[in-house]
Amino acid sequence: MLQELTIKNFAIISSLHLGFTDGMTALTGETGAGKSIIIDAVSLLAGARSSIEYIRQGSEKCLVEGLFDLPTQKEFQVLMEELGIEVDEAGLIVQRDLNVSGKSVSRVNGRIVTLANLRRIGQFLVDIQGQNDHQELMHPDSHLRLLDGFGDAVFQKTKMAYQMAYQNYTTLANQVKKFKRNEQSFVQRIDMLTFQQEEIGNAELSLGEEERLLEERGKLMNYQKIVDSLSYSYQAMASEETSSLDMIGSASQELQTIASLDKDYENISDNVHSAYYLLQDAVSEIGRQLDLLELDEERLDLVNERLELIHQLKRKYGDSIEVILSYYDQISQELLTSDFSGDKLEKLEKELIDREIKLQGLAKKLQLARKKMAQKLETAIQHELKDLYMENARFEVKFGENNFTSEGIDEVEFYITTNPGEPLKPLVKVASGGEISRVMLALKTIFSKTQGLTSIVFDEVDTGVSGRVAQAIADKIFQIGQNSQALCITHLPQVAAKADQQLFISKEVIDGRTLTRVEELSETERIEEIARMLAGTEITDLTVKHARELLQLAKK
Repeated sequence: MLQELTIKNFAIISSLHLGFTDGMTALTGETGAGKSIIIDAVSLLAGARSSIEYIRQGSEKCLVEGLFDLPTQKEFQVLMEELGIEVDEAGLIVQRDLNVSGKSVSRVNGRIVTLANLRRIGQFLVDIQGQNDHQELMHPDSHLRLLDGFGDAVFQKTKMAYQMAYQNYTTLANQVKKFKRNEQSFVQRIDMLTFQQEEIGNAELSLGEEERLLEERGKLMNYQKIVDSLSYSYQAMASEETSSLDMIGSASQELQTIASLDKDYENISDNVHSAYYLLQDAVSEIGRQLDLLELDEERLDLVNERLELIHQLKRKYGDSIEVILSYYDQISQELLTSDFSGDKLEKLEKELIDREIKLQGLAKKLQLARKKMAQKLETAIQHELKDLYMENARFEVKFGENNFTSEGIDEVEFYITTNPGEPLKPLVKVASGGEISRVMLALKTIFSKTQGLTSIVFDEVDTGVSGRVAQAIADKIFQIGQNSQALCITHLPQVAAKADQQLFISKEVIDGRTLTRVEELSETERIEEIARMLAGTEITDLTVKHARELLQLAKK
């Protein structure tokens, strides 16, 4: 149930804090006092769209906050875990902040949630029925959903099994359609991927290969320059006629004779001695390299061809061997997982037939469950309509069949006759506005026992009725309040008298601004308010007596 409601700078409400009880609460007051504004505020907590028009003139923002009892449904607990919202037995705090910039922030137990997720939460908290909400009954498309709302956990499990099978069926059906539509392009793609796989695979690329080939080509292309350079260096240092190495060796020996005479001479001698041996090693390496050098023009051609192949593959598949090999792995995996063999379509179509047979069986099972449920709903609604002085009414759920949908194969429409001897006809064609309201109220009475809603709000659903029908409506709303908290905006004294709690909404002008006030009425104040509802502006002793009598009768 809704325990508390706080409103700030909302429409003509400056600041308001309300506490609610369980059972039935009536909200009464003159037209335009702001009763529906309170319902608008509750609607925001259930996920209704916001508007800057809600913000009180002259204010930068408005706030609506509600404290609800924690819903007990397992689905609600799963939703809270999914959204990462911590809950405890203290209740659920829902808050909406609206800013003049148009920004709206929703919080649940302090955690910011999207509007879509707030709606998912709101469906467990409150159900708001306005004056025009009974029009839902005037659309046969909604009748199947209303019928399913009567289902218990076993029915919901049956429906879920069908919906999972339907999803699997439609997924495969779409795959078959896509296969047929794109079969030629699929084959062309496989041919292309196969060619690419073979082209890259035959190249037998390896990481770092291009760098190694470029280095090798550089040596092959500069063969003569390398030979000349190495030969000249070898001749300069190792030739018997002009051996600079021998001369450096002689210099080293000569310097050794004076090394002991001075530290500086010793350092010079050591450096020349080290250089001599380093140059000896260099001469040996130059000689070895000269022995290894051999001009291989065929090898140069092979290297150039290999580099050209790599260049062509890079143009097609990526800017490096690493990227090309990654693409090769990708298309190889696609070819591995893609079965476009000749009997692929045949296999898919056979599997689709198997799934359709299974789906048909589950659809029939769902239909049978609905028909059994419809019989119970018919009996329950006729019982409720009898209490609402439609004792001659007969209500029936008519079934038709359609193609597979996510809801099954059933087409459902409500039929009714309100007069003896008249045939059943579609509800949308024969029921008056007052009768539609009573049928909707009958449904809400039944569903309040099965759906486990925290609160049900009735926004002047009793408009256009009076007398014993008004009393019957009051009794029904009170009955609903025994299963779910019922908040009711009403102008009918019979309905107000039946409430466990009565809130009076009024407005006044202070400093040129209109303000809405809400106060909980005492027993004496309730008598005065109900007398006003009975008589209008002029209250007599008789109307007061009648009001007191209404309250006393309501308690029985």
